Amino acid sequence: MRGQMDVFMKRPETTITRNKKEKLRQQNIKEACNKEAVRRVHRYIARWFYQDGIPLNPVRLKSFQEMLWAVGSFGPNLPAPTYHALRVPFLNEELEYTKDLLKGHKEQWKKYGYSITSDAWTDKRQQSIINFLVNSPAGTMLLKSIDASDYVKTGEKMFELLDGIVEEIGEQNVVQVVIDNGSNYVLAGKLLMEKRPNLFWTPCAAHCLDLMLEDIGKLPLIQKTIKSAISLVSFTYSHSSTLSMLRQFTNGKELVRHAVTRFATSFLSLERLYKEKGNLRRMFTSDEWVRNKLSREAKEREATKIVIRPSFWNHVKYTLKIMGPLIRVLRHIDGEKKPQMGYIYEAMEKAKECIKKTFSNDVRKYSEVFKIVDNRWNCQLHCPLHAAGHFLKLFYECNEWLVG
Repeated sequence: MRGQMDVFMKRPETTITRNKKEKLRQQNIKEACNKEAVRRVHRYIARWFYQDGIPLNPVRLKSFQEMLWAVGSFGPNLPAPTYHALRVPFLNEELEYTKDLLKGHKEQWKKYGYSITSDAWTDKRQQSIINFLVNSPAGTMLLKSIDASDYVKTGEKMFELLDGIVEEIGEQNVVQVVIDNGSNYVLAGKLLMEKRPNLFWTPCAAHCLDLMLEDIGKLPLIQKTIKSAISLVSFTYSHSSTLSMLRQFTNGKELVRHAVTRFATSFLSLERLYKEKGNLRRMFTSDEWVRNKLSREAKEREATKIVIRPSFWNHVKYTLKIMGPLIRVLRHIDGEKKPQMGYIYEAMEKAKECIKKTFSNDVRKYSEVFKIVDNRWNCQLHCPLHAAGHFLKLFYECNEWLVG
């Protein structure tokens, strides 16, 4: 039994700190003998995951190990928290703890300034949600989420929301407001700059790249290629027999690869299709396929023609050469390891040079694509913050050097 003094003598925070320091030390003989005991405890933990169908990813969290250390420091007879305790008081305590963690972010805001970003999405219940975030050298934090289902997201309404956010957290330290490139967001950005001349409105570079890829995907040759690829993949995955045959010929590799945006997904799927070109051709010309009753239907014959036709694979290769460098730029600017302003313009120039080099400077093969790229990218370049892009790059680097 645990007495009242144990509560004061052995605190979970002390145990967690000590265990962090001893985490890398070698196992001693006693620990080696306790492997069987550890395995038995792990079985109970695993059973809890399995019975409730909980994903296994939480095991990788640092807080999961800290929870086990806290339980171990308490010892036997630890009562489980009640449903109400998890739902109300502990949740409120954790909210206050998280707010304390964010105090460091707010201190960075005063030193370096910050950017306000917004992101709109639709949840499973078809509710329109707008997230407002604050980004600074300390990282990105969610400021608030607003349910915008009750009103149309017009430019004027978006302006009211953004203006209210700026008013709430203070205009003096806001460097820029980053929003999507939709017409309503463009109007909101312009209205915000008219009211607050010290702020810059910056279109989202990632969204600009996504719109660029969408326009390129509408070019007749690329659109036809993507439609043929979608038709082939849809047919293969719509029948269990063809899917089983596909996995047999590709050694279990899938043709569909998902990404953040739809057009990045199309590129990745085309890339996988091209890598499995030989296996797909062997599959659709094999005796096993000929004996399959599906091979005699109209859709199946069309799928066979697509795989065997050399022009389809030539068009896939052309599409990959066009979209590949642009997808790499999208991946580059979508990361959070370092501020991307000041790097993205050089990245776009390198992407265009890569496309030129791939086609041996044959302008006929990429002229239409470059018109789309220049048209979309010029909207980004004409942003008031374009001239300040390289300055911001140096600003962040110098501040990081001075603080370090």
